[in-house]
Amino acid sequence: MYLCAKCVLSNPLVNFEALIIAMSVVGGVILIMLGVCCCCCCCCKKKSKKLDKDDERAAREREKRRVRQEERRAEMKSRHDEIRRKYGLFKEENPYAKFEN
Repeated sequence: MYLCAKCVLSNPLVNFEALIIAMSVVGGVILIMLGVCCCCCCCCKKKSKKLDKDDERAAREREKRRVRQEERRAEMKSRHDEIRRKYGLFKEENPYAKFEN
């Protein structure tokens, strides 16, 4: 069972050309996958930073709207109180003050 190098190369069990092509395709696919993974990781970091900035901006806008709403609510309350006083409908702060001895 002695196989000479000439016999192995002349009658191979594996087609080396197909093996080389298959290995290069697999290597190329692996390199492409690594590149895509690296790009995705970089983009996710950028998006997370962008989302943080967007969240901060949204929080600031919510706070501004809340403050404006409170100001409007206080203004409307004072206006309504003035109207109630004008027409004698204003309620006293302590309704039980009349019943004190």
